[in-house]
Amino acid sequence: MTEPKGSGPDRRRFLKGAAVASAVPVLAAGVPAQAQVAAPRHLPSALPPNVHTIAAETGNVHAPDNRIGGKPGSDFMVDVIKTLDIKYTPSNCASSFRALHESLINYGENKAPEYLSCMHEESGVGMAHGYFKITGKPLMTMVHGTVGLQHASMAIYNAFCDRVPVIIIGGNDMDAATRPPGVPTFHSALDINVIVRDYTKWDDTPTSLQAFAQSMVRGYKIAMTPPYGPVAISLDAGLQQEPIGAHKSGLYIPKFNMPSAPSGEMSAVKEAARLLVNAENPVIVADRAARTAEGVGLLVQLAELLQAPVIDQGNRMNFPNTHYLSRPAGAVSSADVILGLELSDFWGTVNAYTDNGEHGIGVNSTKIKATTKLISISAVELLTKANYQDFQRFQSVDVSMPADAQATLPALIEAVKSAMSSERRAQNDQRAERARKGYADIRAREQAAAAVAWDASPISTARMCMELYGQIKNEDWSLVASEGNVSNWPNRMWKMEKHHHWLGRSGGYGVGYGAPASVGAALANRDLGRFSVAIQSDGDLMFAPGVLWTAAKHKIPLLSIMHNNRAWHQETMHLQRMASFRNRDSNYGTDTGPVGTMIQNPDIEYHKLAESMGWWAKGPIKDPALLGPAIKEAMAVVKSGQPALLNVWTQPR
Repeated sequence: MTEPKGSGPDRRRFLKGAAVASAVPVLAAGVPAQAQVAAPRHLPSALPPNVHTIAAETGNVHAPDNRIGGKPGSDFMVDVIKTLDIKYTPSNCASSFRALHESLINYGENKAPEYLSCMHEESGVGMAHGYFKITGKPLMTMVHGTVGLQHASMAIYNAFCDRVPVIIIGGNDMDAATRPPGVPTFHSALDINVIVRDYTKWDDTPTSLQAFAQSMVRGYKIAMTPPYGPVAISLDAGLQQEPIGAHKSGLYIPKFNMPSAPSGEMSAVKEAARLLVNAENPVIVADRAARTAEGVGLLVQLAELLQAPVIDQGNRMNFPNTHYLSRPAGAVSSADVILGLELSDFWGTVNAYTDNGEHGIGVNSTKIKATTKLISISAVELLTKANYQDFQRFQSVDVSMPADAQATLPALIEAVKSAMSSERRAQNDQRAERARKGYADIRAREQAAAAVAWDASPISTARMCMELYGQIKNEDWSLVASEGNVSNWPNRMWKMEKHHHWLGRSGGYGVGYGAPASVGAALANRDLGRFSVAIQSDGDLMFAPGVLWTAAKHKIPLLSIMHNNRAWHQETMHLQRMASFRNRDSNYGTDTGPVGTMIQNPDIEYHKLAESMGWWAKGPIKDPALLGPAIKEAMAVVKSGQPALLNVWTQPR
């Protein structure tokens, strides 16, 4: 690695705590000249086809009857959808739901929900995924029959694993006797939902308008009952297109009331409180525990009552990393009681697995004492399915509550207060002093680690993350996605205190989540007046780059910083480690790890890709001294209401 000279903050100043302050400040100046793009030309849509053009295109010499003679079924469907407060429907257009599409934009006036144009079904689901993690409200996305649902399936799996509700409407031509020949037949099935049934919470295929009304309201309720999850509804094209008069009279829309979350049974709550209060070293571990800002506050309250260290596993912003009780994963080793909140892998929390290169024959070891008591509060136990085993290895616990952690916290806090003596409170106060000192030591070590290779080129991930934070820290910012391994620097060094500061990861570890989810979350933040930023990895973007166009089309402001390490670096390391385990010499005489895992020769010019889709962009940025000014420039663009991308060449991690 070379060490270019530059005017950026030096290593010594960073170690003194001045790195953030030394990053170039954000100016309230005007938008850079490069951002002043020409106003888009609004061209009229194609003229509606007349009888003759329809006949020419379809080969039907008879004049078609384009009057259905009444209100179409899809208009009633829009009436149902509008009762559920769904603000947007990001979708890729398709013939199998054309009737509902037309009703949404004309009968429904393209409001609540507003149709957002997507280039790929995976992007539509991914946007809904990110949007929910900001607002706590689900979106609806529409997909085309079998092929559209296949495109969307990876994003649906991510949402399932991440416990995120998405409403998926799949168009279908179910009746083989009446469906048009050709494409509609190839894209139809008796049961399209079977594709995603193992990783959706519920699905249905309504065969009447009244059944659709019930199915839509029921599906929304199921999706929004913890544990959250996606639901799928297959919607027949004929049902959409037929007039309402073809169905029985007396259609009605069921009333929807938000369900309450399941909370822990009181005897189990009291037993958990007793164990926590009497523990000498209780530790709390949280994964997807805080569903809202209120959940963060409840966890802080419980931790301070017990003076218990909290390990936030990073799949949500559960606990402020600036709090003196915040701890890394290793804190479980000294615990005598561990409270796990919505852990997707309790076994991995308390045990270690060392890979020896042979599948399934790794070395297992425990991280905790044999006498440590384990308490689990998790709604995931209410949803576990058989095929896709995201529930990890089985871990025996002493107190198990199949319940929503956030909903259970108020009762647990009251039970802890009741069980705690004045003597125990005094002991906890002494524990707090030790915790403050331990926290300060951890922060000092993290700061020293971040300073390593501060002036290196390509740019270190620590430098990239800290230059970025130095300029957004005074905004109401939200890190909407951080895909690709940047050594977890934002969670280690940024001040993450609010629920929207960090949205967590994809859930199913599916590459291609970052770009769509960040656009969806930025859409939500746009409506709330927040500043959205994403750390976007190169390989992830190339799975669904079309979502960049969606962001530009719908004026969704987002600052996307490319973590461009020109590789799927984790896979590179896997190959290198495997070759080492097997004592293989390279056939090329050099390291073969990069073969099939590098994104080089040619190098992708992500800034040009973004520009071609309507973004302001700049790069490649290789000199760390140029990074701060570039971020400042891009921020001005985002504040003007446009998306901006910086193509930053980085170290592998």
